Amino acid sequence: MLKQRQSIALPIDVGQHKVTKRSADASGDTCKALQGYSDRLTNNTHSFTFSDLSGSVSLAWVGDGTGVLLALTTFQVPFFILRFGQSRLYRSENYGKSFQDITSLINNTFIETEFGIAIGPENSGKVILTAEVSGSRGSRIFRSRNFGNSFTHTDLPFQPLMQIMYDPRDSNLLMVLSITNDLWLSEDFGENWRKIHEMACLAKWGIDNTIFLTTIVNGSCNDRGMLELRKTTDYGKTFKTIGTKIFSFGLGGRFVFASVMTGTGTLRMIHVSADGGDSWNMAQLPPVGHEQFYSILAANSEVVFMHVDEPGDSGFGTIFVSDDRGTVYSKSLERHLYTTTGGDTDFTNVTSLRGVYMTSVLAEDGSVQTVVTFDQGGEWKPLQKPVNSKCDSTAKDKDLCSLHIHASYSTSVKLNVPMLPLSEPNAVGLILAHGSVGDAISVMTPDVYVSDDGGYSWLRALSGPHHYAILDSGGLLVAVEHTPSQPIARIKFSTDEGQCWHSYNFTKEPLYFTGLASEPGARSMNVSIWGYRETLLSQYWVSVTIDFNQLLTRDCDEQDYVQWLAHSDDISDPYDGCMLGYKERFLRLRKDSVCWNGRDYVVTKQPTPCPCTLDDFLCDFGYYRVENSSECIEQPDLKGHMLEFCLQGKKEQLLTSGYRKIPGDKCEGGTAPERKVIDLSQRCISNLLGPQLQTERSSSSVPIVVAVVVIMLFGMAAGVVLIKKYVCGGRFLVHRYSVLQQHAEANGIEGVDELDTHATEPPKRDYHDDSDEDLLE
Repeated sequence: MLKQRQSIALPIDVGQHKVTKRSADASGDTCKALQGYSDRLTNNTHSFTFSDLSGSVSLAWVGDGTGVLLALTTFQVPFFILRFGQSRLYRSENYGKSFQDITSLINNTFIETEFGIAIGPENSGKVILTAEVSGSRGSRIFRSRNFGNSFTHTDLPFQPLMQIMYDPRDSNLLMVLSITNDLWLSEDFGENWRKIHEMACLAKWGIDNTIFLTTIVNGSCNDRGMLELRKTTDYGKTFKTIGTKIFSFGLGGRFVFASVMTGTGTLRMIHVSADGGDSWNMAQLPPVGHEQFYSILAANSEVVFMHVDEPGDSGFGTIFVSDDRGTVYSKSLERHLYTTTGGDTDFTNVTSLRGVYMTSVLAEDGSVQTVVTFDQGGEWKPLQKPVNSKCDSTAKDKDLCSLHIHASYSTSVKLNVPMLPLSEPNAVGLILAHGSVGDAISVMTPDVYVSDDGGYSWLRALSGPHHYAILDSGGLLVAVEHTPSQPIARIKFSTDEGQCWHSYNFTKEPLYFTGLASEPGARSMNVSIWGYRETLLSQYWVSVTIDFNQLLTRDCDEQDYVQWLAHSDDISDPYDGCMLGYKERFLRLRKDSVCWNGRDYVVTKQPTPCPCTLDDFLCDFGYYRVENSSECIEQPDLKGHMLEFCLQGKKEQLLTSGYRKIPGDKCEGGTAPERKVIDLSQRCISNLLGPQLQTERSSSSVPIVVAVVVIMLFGMAAGVVLIKKYVCGGRFLVHRYSVLQQHAEANGIEGVDELDTHATEPPKRDYHDDSDEDLLE
């Protein structure tokens, strides 16, 4: 059990970052830029009451910019082993301003809320509702091709185990596992289904209509380590086995990951494929036991962030960052908070500025502290103290402290944190988050902080916890105070990225607030406040939608935008703003411009390559950086040692002078370290994923195999000891280790490895009662 304490800060220099105010008048007050807004908002506020008996409501946006919103209300009462209930389906085509009861379109059938509302990718207009059919071995789905305007029903010859999955590139292709672990496929949007595989434990869509799945021949899906990994590229007509003795698998970016049991039966290792499982590289990681785990925090085409758990119930581990092959890893951050009990980590991809990630570390004294990286994991540091905040009681020095962000861990321990950190790709530099200012995260009530430069500098924007949303690509922020025990009637909004906030009373009859709803993508100007009101005998749902279009009365023009250089302190410095090898200049809205970006707004940026310096390179295998130096020097104790390095099933000739370019770095010219050949290996371990290597052996080879296994185990143990002792101490060395996640391995449906899908692509759909996180297994 992790303890929350008030404690010391990390011994890292926070540094300073100057913010250039994006205002026409540097001394101007943006609070005066907006006047007389109450009447305009009152005329554009719409309330809708759901006059049915319902205990929960699920929302789903259909399409992008269509204004179509589906609301499913449900009410269930358990009676012994049976459940009785009703559901009603409502549809809005004006961003929630009004709804139409369309329950009759689905024959008043009860819809299972745990499966949510399955919305097709992009603007396909496809919707699938999974219904509960009493006394049947099958199930029923309702399908719409026209954004919920009409539905047709199809009876299924099976009962789904999970929500039906669309192929992300073809919304007519559907896949689902049944409760008997059969894999079913439809190629005509659910009208016809065929069983393509029996005893499938987990299935996922890959690229180019590929399906990956784990299966077991004799046994159960609980027999981890005895699974086969298979794939099909012709919709189940043929299958190819691409791995055996599989414990788990997952997809991230362009990579396929698999954890494979070793010959001992108690350890497992990670393998990586960049070609859909046709060939595999054994990741340069050690075998791990059952008490540890690994988790993929983020993955894209260039890099993988991987959490490595410490042995025992420590609650923390180490983050490693991969090379562009996903095979070789560099240590990035130690003592990374990741609880073993609930699987909670504060790792956050700041999507509004490239290369920026925030997370929490567990200090030696048990306190939780926030750190940030601006260079894709190369260096981590505490967040700067907001200029308008004072250090709290956790700070030993009242003049020196930093900002700490409340994220998943804070919500898991029931702190008063209603929302996680929020950023949007089209709202450049903006971050909204709950936080506290001191030496560690405080258990006291947090405030809301805003950064407009991707996390370099922060401003205390709102006192106390709030629900918040980003609208109009960052041109408008909205927030509602979090007061669960008291009804609310007021919303706050800002047109200057959180510097000045205005209040608006949206109703004369307060309601108990449950959540904000706005169309995903942060382009809409409509926000809905959801809650309920009480009468003497019942409660009923209420939605109040505010259209801010009339608040911002004009479209933005060229005069409303100014240039902004990301990652910059001093725009006159030719090297300032260089991050991962290039600068990015953005056109951003002036803070005192009260105008509408519009739905068609596109982020305007001008990338400029930077000359290469040593800071654009990581230290390669056998090299490290001394403190406050960019030069990579050879690890003295490794000179003369022959170390194993295995890729593509054969030994690797590593071309290096001690430097390796950071994945995704686009610098040009400048410093180019001289390259030379270093032979890293005299032998190579066979690929454990090749089924033919494990089965096509004659009896006469048994003594040889036993000898090879003994030599491999001895060499592996010696290599682990050697590398742990000498290499892990280096600051930017390449070969690093990974392990698997125990706490999620008990998850019966999907299992261990967790991928933050928001790190690579913003979600296109929004389910207010379901998690969009994809568990890799």
